[in-house]
Amino acid sequence: MVNWHSPYLWVLVRDELGVVQKDPNREVINRINLVFEIFGQRKSASKVLQTFNSEGLLLPRRNRFGDIFWRKPSVASIISILKNPAYAGAFVYGRTRTLKRGLVSNQPQQKQLPMAEWKIRVNDVYPAYISWQTYERNQAQLMDNYAEYDRNKTRGIPRPGAALLHGIVYCGECGHKMVVQYKGATRYICNSLRQQYRVPVCQYIPADAIDEYVVNAFLEALSVVELDAYHKAVKTQQQSQETVERAHSQQIQRLQYQVALAERQFNRVDPDNRLVAAELEQRWENALRELKLAQENYAQRQQPQTVDHLPKELKTAFINIGQRLPELWHSGTLTQVQKKSLLRCLIDKVVIHRVARDTVRTRIIWKGGDTTNVDLPIPVGSLAELTNAQELETQVVSLSQQSIDDQVIAQQLTAQGYRSPLCKTLLPSTVKTIRLKHHIFQNRSQSHPREISGYLTVPQVAQSLELSPHWIYDRIHNGTIAISKDESTGLYLFPNLPDTLLQFQKLKAGELQNLRF
Repeated sequence: MVNWHSPYLWVLVRDELGVVQKDPNREVINRINLVFEIFGQRKSASKVLQTFNSEGLLLPRRNRFGDIFWRKPSVASIISILKNPAYAGAFVYGRTRTLKRGLVSNQPQQKQLPMAEWKIRVNDVYPAYISWQTYERNQAQLMDNYAEYDRNKTRGIPRPGAALLHGIVYCGECGHKMVVQYKGATRYICNSLRQQYRVPVCQYIPADAIDEYVVNAFLEALSVVELDAYHKAVKTQQQSQETVERAHSQQIQRLQYQVALAERQFNRVDPDNRLVAAELEQRWENALRELKLAQENYAQRQQPQTVDHLPKELKTAFINIGQRLPELWHSGTLTQVQKKSLLRCLIDKVVIHRVARDTVRTRIIWKGGDTTNVDLPIPVGSLAELTNAQELETQVVSLSQQSIDDQVIAQQLTAQGYRSPLCKTLLPSTVKTIRLKHHIFQNRSQSHPREISGYLTVPQVAQSLELSPHWIYDRIHNGTIAISKDESTGLYLFPNLPDTLLQFQKLKAGELQNLRF
């Protein structure tokens, strides 16, 4: 629910008919818009505060009588604006829950609830300053900032290990920095909660698939096409400078009005009423002093602040780097430390969250705040761990029953997005495994032992004597049974005679030491 008495709800007011409107003061509206604009560019409430302080800009606030006054901003006041859904035009009730700290405590604690647990939310109720999609992105960014810096204040230095994201990869489940485990295979593990509270590991994720995607995204970011982003950034920065310029101009206009008002009040007072005259004179002097400071601050920033476009020579150098770096990356010329250092030039951090056994939701947060999001497939140990395993099995059975070759089935289903547990594509061997599981055979020999006229195969001998075929193969390999493969069939063939089985029986009983065929 909107608290209309909150000093932080500055730009929404009710008119005489009770209809919610924007505050008619243009300076107030533009100042709040500036908060959202700077946060959208710099992705941090502290960066917004830094900009306001460096520019000498104030934020409006209402006193208990509803009048507006101007104060220096703080992180708390900026976050209050960013988190208030009313600025996105939404009516919300039940954003907090009251908790008691003890059985007899008289100091209840307010707990902020996640957005999904809000009791009521109705969009498009109030005049909005940002869209609801922008509001959701802002909340995700604020949560991301908190998860990054709450416990981990540094990314550490690049180390020579195989994992390229060591030090900049974070857990999307709990927000802690993940560590690397090289035992068996390279994996990213979140064990922070385990170390603190002795609970199970939060999540562990194979590193190779994540590293490969991030490296490809990094190399793509250095491509020729991405140089156009620089010019877009120049345009955005120029628009921001114009917005700040307008804020300074409006602030000076307001202070000039306050000076004129103080002067009129002083001129109207009876000079003999010295106490009142002295107070009004002091207010006039204070207003003049504030106006002078604002004008001096405005004059200091009048130096032209332009960002030049890339010179042709520098642009050519960037293009050459972008073209050569993939070759250098995969040639072994760069060490692991050098690769990690290059990645950190553009990437602030990578957040990974295992949303399914075979899928990791990956978010790359670039320098400057832009993000890249993707769901990546990762290796799993069995078909059953694939999210679409049942669909895959149904498709393979249906196509195999049409006598389609395993290779063709694999290519067709790969194009539809199916894959094997350990690969990005569907292997013919996986198709064969599923097909044989359902007793779908392409050749008769797959379900029935081969029969060669006048000869016995190893499976036939084993079946006749109730032996394991491996018992016979083992003695063929160690020379106990001397026999060569038939050139035409590639099989070990024994004469189909009663004496053949008798010799095997004696060998099994230990009466013979070896056989020769």
